[in-house]
Amino acid sequence: MKEENRKYAEEAFEIVEHAAKKIGSRLPGSDGEKEYAAYMGDKLRSIGIEPVREEFAVSPRASIGGIPYAGYLGLIMSALVYVALHLSAVWYGMALASVVCWVWLILSVFLYKTWFDMFFKQEISQNTYGELLPPDGKYDYTIILSGHTDTSWCWRHSAHASKFKNTKPAMGLVATFAKVGFGVVCFLFLTAVSIAMTVISSGVYFGEVWAIRTANSASFANFLFAMHFLPVVTAIGCMFIIMWADPNPRNASRGAMDNATGCALSFAVTKYFHDHPEKMPKNCRIIDFNCGSEEAGLRGSLAFTREHKGEPILENTWNINIDSVADKDFFEVVIKDDWQFCRFDTDLEKMFKDTFNELGIVSKTNGCIHNPVGGCDSTPMTKAGIKSVTFAAQDPTLTYYYHTWHDMPERFELETVGDGFDVLLGVIDKIDKFQQANGFNGPQK
Repeated sequence: MKEENRKYAEEAFEIVEHAAKKIGSRLPGSDGEKEYAAYMGDKLRSIGIEPVREEFAVSPRASIGGIPYAGYLGLIMSALVYVALHLSAVWYGMALASVVCWVWLILSVFLYKTWFDMFFKQEISQNTYGELLPPDGKYDYTIILSGHTDTSWCWRHSAHASKFKNTKPAMGLVATFAKVGFGVVCFLFLTAVSIAMTVISSGVYFGEVWAIRTANSASFANFLFAMHFLPVVTAIGCMFIIMWADPNPRNASRGAMDNATGCALSFAVTKYFHDHPEKMPKNCRIIDFNCGSEEAGLRGSLAFTREHKGEPILENTWNINIDSVADKDFFEVVIKDDWQFCRFDTDLEKMFKDTFNELGIVSKTNGCIHNPVGGCDSTPMTKAGIKSVTFAAQDPTLTYYYHTWHDMPERFELETVGDGFDVLLGVIDKIDKFQQANGFNGPQK
């Protein structure tokens, strides 16, 4: 960390501590999320920027927060197997529920589509942002610095794995993935059996020879016998799915790393340019964007891009999305959301990698990763025509503190946050030079 920037890093770290210790968990649409958004709005007012607050409806449990519902369905289906063995019509209901659940899981939980939101309880979330204009008030392009205000439900299996953190961290991964993997296999088995039994029952009803032969085979008789015992096993596995996301908000992530650091660094950089207007990028407007409900499926960034579609705020715009800057050995630029099928801007990718090299930052991820599951706020921004990447310093493997109440500021250092601040200034300087030389060229993939 550069010594001349220490006071900005210290203020950013103070924001992180306030978020995690004074406010605590900030689930999408919760009072905690609203309190942190208001707190960041007050921070903007402290430097003379009046924040804009835009509310939107969010269904927190429609996406990853609703994963336990699949476990509950599996638990119910495990019990219904005993009924279905004597009343074949029950298989049809179980098969229909299985198909509906998988469609929801794929579209809403994995791909973050909003199509199922209407079927879940809604809350009101908000985006809070403010703009810093050049001294003369004139600008040709915009840089949006964004971080999300909300935190995740506690991933209980990851939190339990904390007992291995200092002795056998690999065992923590095994324990977590073993439980979840077993639960997924059990749920898959139940849904596959329900659909298969429905097909066989239908075939028998319509007199299909293959179905009658299957139903009368010795293998099928053995399978039916085994189904008197297997539901006990699948019920245990589905309990692991139910336990995955703890519904108790008091146990939710405190969100020091993910993502109080993103909001704090966005503000710290904005304040830096407020204090040093002579260092502002030429003809550039800077927006400090505190985005709501990212953990509910990128709902805040989706709402923002939809609300301002076709408006100047999304034209000639660069977005540096900051999400989790805490693990000093894992500085990286996230260049793609695999599940969202979205590749981020290659110009920004190069700027981050060059800045890491200039600052002597060595990363175990070689400064670059794909986001293998879920998504980040760069996806809606990129799809809206904005040049965007996500900047992080986070161990990409599943850790005991990721999305758990262990995500506290005591776990990482001021120096790491300060290095993140230096990186952001370096990238913004490169955006300035690029813009003057090339103008805005849109997302490059």
